[in-house]
Amino acid sequence: MDVKLFDSELKIMEVLWQEGDCTAKHISDVLKDETGWNINTTYTLIKRCIKKGAVERSEPNFMCHALIPKEEVQEAETNELINKVYDGSADKLFTALLGRKKLSAEQIEKLKQIVGDLE
Repeated sequence: MDVKLFDSELKIMEVLWQEGDCTAKHISDVLKDETGWNINTTYTLIKRCIKKGAVERSEPNFMCHALIPKEEVQEAETNELINKVYDGSADKLFTALLGRKKLSAEQIEKLKQIVGDLE
């Protein structure tokens, strides 16, 4: 993914990923409740997402459509985290995540299955 989205822009994308195509007004209503942003702030962020190629606008009613799937953004953000904080080592990230709390037997089994699928 070549598009770098800031946290505020990801909030716009999150509404679109959860709710599907919707109007800019609807996005603004959702984010007003969630973040307290006014309509101008939300519209500015939507326009930034459009300019970056993450959102497509259509008429009528300033309808918004996510052009980038959530999984693509998650992968790019995870790669950036691994490169920035864990010296490019996924093992170090994995170790840090596992060391944070005691995992249940069910969670351990799920992780074994994921690792098994990778082998």
